[in-house]
Amino acid sequence: MTSSIEQLAGKKVLFATISTDAHIDPLTGLAKYLQDLGCDVRWYASKYYTAKFHQLYIYHYTPGKHRAVNDEHVATVRHFEDIRYIYEAFPFDILIVDNMFTAAPIVRKILGVPVIAIGVVPLAEASRDLPPYGLGMPPSYHFFGRLKQAALRFLIDKILFKQSRKVHEQVFRRYGIRNKGVNMLDSIVKNADLVLQIGTPGLEYQRRDMGSNIRYIGALLPYSVGKKGAPWFDNRLHQYSKIVLVTQGRTEKDINKIIIPALEAFRDSNVLTIVTTGGSNTAVLRTRYPYRNVIIEDYIPFKDVMPYADAFITNGGYGGVLLSLQHSVPIIAAGTDECKNETSARIGYMKYGINLHTENPRADQISEAFDVIMETPLYKTNISRLMEEFNQYDPIPLSAGYVADLLMKRPA
Repeated sequence: MTSSIEQLAGKKVLFATISTDAHIDPLTGLAKYLQDLGCDVRWYASKYYTAKFHQLYIYHYTPGKHRAVNDEHVATVRHFEDIRYIYEAFPFDILIVDNMFTAAPIVRKILGVPVIAIGVVPLAEASRDLPPYGLGMPPSYHFFGRLKQAALRFLIDKILFKQSRKVHEQVFRRYGIRNKGVNMLDSIVKNADLVLQIGTPGLEYQRRDMGSNIRYIGALLPYSVGKKGAPWFDNRLHQYSKIVLVTQGRTEKDINKIIIPALEAFRDSNVLTIVTTGGSNTAVLRTRYPYRNVIIEDYIPFKDVMPYADAFITNGGYGGVLLSLQHSVPIIAAGTDECKNETSARIGYMKYGINLHTENPRADQISEAFDVIMETPLYKTNISRLMEEFNQYDPIPLSAGYVADLLMKRPA
């Protein structure tokens, strides 16, 4: 595979993603690696990320305006027309997208460019063995459970989202594409040349009908500049025998969802409670919770604090969950939005932690879940087994190898 990676020098690569940190950040490590191999790497995303891409030394395209675009799936069409325009000036050899970038199948069909979709959330492919994606339901493998799952798939695909699916198919037909999936997410998976799924089989439900184009790549993590200076540290890390790390990510601003219930659960206790706010109400929280066992910061590098934590309390962001698992830290998950329920469901089902089945947990729910984790070795045992699996993957070179193999197969 090394020789094929070396042949990437000079290739033109366009990344195109949904404009959120959770969809951009995991791909930045791969982008910089391809750039270091000699690829001309560029990125299509919102103008709000211009500064980020300038810091990464990656050329950045922003969405334009197309007056001719007028339909319910305006974003899909606009993104494609933008990329078609980019292609005229920058005839990229391959398009790499996150697995929710709905214009990807059109690019592959019309421009004839190979497409790799990277799964930045749990595997979003529909399956006859699973409930509909997005409900956050763990699978059932007995007879009546399968019947229920089939009924739910029919209800959602054929009734609840019938109109949305019809509009999506109309957009595809406009460009001469047969929609092989039952929904937008599934069509991206099925129409991509390859789907590089972040994670491993041990982090996914068993399914008999997984697509032949899907490859697991392990924990593909964001690009790290490797800043100089001492790592984050607080002397209290060595003064408490029980430590929890709490976060809601950078996009959730409502501190009442997880942060305050967690602080209420452990305030003035023997549990060191470390909270990262993402910059939301940090000063207010410090004033409200002035206890010795509470540390509240805008941001703390997880790699600096995870080795000390006994549990990670999160709303189910996939990147944070992967970091927690890599550090063998069991998870208390409280998230139901934006595919976070799918992550939380997997955590609970596979016993890598506890799924609270809500995004508004009570303080007593959090404290009880923490007690269970502290008293139950099974969680750490399961995570250790999963990490043995993760260690078999070298995500960035592996992903670059798939890029190279796909390009080598492309007719000249």
